[in-house]
Amino acid sequence: MISADVARTAVGVLGNIIALSLFLSPVPTFIQIWKKKSVEQYSPVPYLATLINCMVWTLYGLPIVRPHSTLVVTINGSGIGIEIVYIVLFLIYSDRQKRLKVFLVVVVEVIFGCVLTVLVLTMSHTHKERSMIVGIICMMFNIMMYASPLAVMKLVLTTKSVEYMPFFLSFASFANGLAWTAYALIQFDPFIAVPNGLGALFGLAQLILYATFYESTKRQVAERKTKEVDLSEVMVVDGEESRKVGSAPQNGLASVTHSA
Repeated sequence: MISADVARTAVGVLGNIIALSLFLSPVPTFIQIWKKKSVEQYSPVPYLATLINCMVWTLYGLPIVRPHSTLVVTINGSGIGIEIVYIVLFLIYSDRQKRLKVFLVVVVEVIFGCVLTVLVLTMSHTHKERSMIVGIICMMFNIMMYASPLAVMKLVLTTKSVEYMPFFLSFASFANGLAWTAYALIQFDPFIAVPNGLGALFGLAQLILYATFYESTKRQVAERKTKEVDLSEVMVVDGEESRKVGSAPQNGLASVTHSA
């Protein structure tokens, strides 16, 4: 029979794989941003929330805080690097005002992470105390990360379009919440179980929205493309008429000169 430790490790490895896919799921979005040289209506909130979330969970998984949590450190340490790349791209292709806001939030998050680490390691002297303090903070930021797409969900409900809510990000969020909830339930860890259980529900809500507004999104995109084609045709026709009008006086003048 498989022991609890082996099962927990296996689920943890699966959680690492799913979480990595979650972190990498915005890649198509950022390729589109890179090609258009603009972030358009994409929100930086999910990436900023994920960054601070990964920072505090990396601290939580360290042996000096929560022993035997190496898999928590590996995936969240990787997440920090990936989110930094996304945020740098967001800074490059944002307007000045949005760029300043994002930069200030990142600075605040880094300062917060450093201060938390120093306080926990110097003022708490047992694993139990450290894991409880950091665990509570982790729960708060993990819920924030999973709830961060609520702004995008509001946009979906307003516009009846899922164009700016990437499907793979929503699906990976849902799968990640399920995997880490299972991981936490094998050897009960409420600090992991509670936020990831809520995360699975948030992910499910996004998938339901996607299914609801997928067809209306396709219609809106098709209508927009049709309008763009019609507009380009009107511009071409107007251009031809302008050239005709501009050339008419010249022809008339030439006739008069010739008859004279």
